Amino acid sequence: MRFSEQLIKTTKEIPSGEQSRNAELLIRGGFIDKTMAGVYTLLPMGLKVLNHIVRIIREEMESLGAEEIFMPALQPKELWDATGRWDTMDVLYRVHSPDGSHEFGLGPTHEEVVTPLVKKFILSYRDLPRAVFQIQTKFRFEARAKSGILRGREFMMKDLYSFHATETDLLAYYERAAAAYFRVYERLGLTALKVRASGGAFSDFSHEFQVIADCGEDLIYHCDACEFAENKEIATCVEGAPCPTCAAGTIRVSKAVEVGNIFPLYNKFSDAFNFAIKNQDGTDQKVLMGCYGIGCTRLMGTIAEVLSDENGLVWPQQIAPYQIHLIQLGADDTVAEAAKDIYEKLQSKGVAVLFDDRTDVKAGEKFADADLIGIPRRVVVSTKTIQAASVELKYRATGETSLIPVQQFLDEPYV
Repeated sequence: MRFSEQLIKTTKEIPSGEQSRNAELLIRGGFIDKTMAGVYTLLPMGLKVLNHIVRIIREEMESLGAEEIFMPALQPKELWDATGRWDTMDVLYRVHSPDGSHEFGLGPTHEEVVTPLVKKFILSYRDLPRAVFQIQTKFRFEARAKSGILRGREFMMKDLYSFHATETDLLAYYERAAAAYFRVYERLGLTALKVRASGGAFSDFSHEFQVIADCGEDLIYHCDACEFAENKEIATCVEGAPCPTCAAGTIRVSKAVEVGNIFPLYNKFSDAFNFAIKNQDGTDQKVLMGCYGIGCTRLMGTIAEVLSDENGLVWPQQIAPYQIHLIQLGADDTVAEAAKDIYEKLQSKGVAVLFDDRTDVKAGEKFADADLIGIPRRVVVSTKTIQAASVELKYRATGETSLIPVQQFLDEPYV
C-alpha cells in the first residue's frame, strides 16, 4: 500500500476526551476512529491487526477440536427469561421491535443461544464431548467506557463453549483450554498470568488471564517465584507475605488487564434448558458445560498499551499491519525509481509493505510516522543508500540500524 493513496492519515493531535494510552496511539496512528464513548470504527490498518489476532486465536481454538459457528447478536427475550437473566444482567441492551410486539437482547454473551442450539444435536453420551466457538461482536452497556478499546460497549470477542458427560472430562478440557490460551498470548508477545477468581453464580471458581500493566483496572496478588495468582476479590494472602503454594516466593500486588477468562459452568444453563442426555444405562443425565472467552479488540488495546514506547506503537511481527515500512527520502527520479523497484519486488514475494512515497513531507515527519505506526522493520531508500547499493534497515522494537545490500535485503524471508 502506498502511503499517498491511503484514505487514513496519522495525526499529531491527542484525541479530545480520551484518557487511555491505547486509544490515543491507535487514533493518532490511524488504526481506529471514535464514533462515541465505548464505540470505535476499525480503520484499514486496525482491521489488519485485528484480523491477525483473530487468526491466531482461531488456530488455537481449532487445535482444541472446537468447531467454529456464528450465532446471532439479536436474541429473543424468551431465551433470557429461561435463564432468569433478562431482569438481572445490568449490561444487557434491551430493544423492542418497531411495532412493540417483541423484545430482544443485544448479545453480551451467548450461553442463552448456544445451549438450546447444541441441545438439538446432542442426544446421547456417545455425542460427547463437543465444543463450538465463535468470533463475533458483543454489546455491553459499560458505565465506565473510558479505557479506549480495553472496555468497549461494542467489541469483538471469541467465546467457546464445551459440553461434557462427566466432571472429570469437563475439568480436563478446562485445563487444555487454559494451555491454548497461554499459547495465544505467547504468540501475541504478551506475558499473561492465570489468576484464580470468583465463579459467581456458576461455580466455586473461575480463572482470569491477566497481563500486568499500569493501566489495569484489576488488582492481582501473585507470587514472584511460582504460578500462584489470585484476584483481589478472593485474595487469601497479603502483599509481602510468603507464597501459600511454594513458600519460597513473596506475594506481590500488581495492576493488571484481563485478557481472557474461563468458567466451569457445570449445569447452570443445561438445567435452564432441560438439556439432558441418555447415559450408558439409559437414564437421563444433565450435560455439563464450560465457557471460555477472549476479548479480541481488548487484546489489541492491551498490546498497544504494554508494547508501545514513548514514540508510538511497537507491533509484534505476527500481527503488524505490514511487515515492512518502506520510506523514500527525496523526490528525484533515481531515488523514486529505486524505492519503487524495491516495493514491487517485495510485493511480488508476498511481503506486506507500507510504502511512504510522499514527496511533500520531510524526513523527520516520515520517521515520526514510522515510529508512531510501529511496523517491525523500517527500510529507507535515499541518495546515500543508493550510493552504497544498500538500504537502511531499522528494527522498531530494538532501534538497531544497519546498512544492508539491496539484494541481501530482498532475499530475506519476510513472509
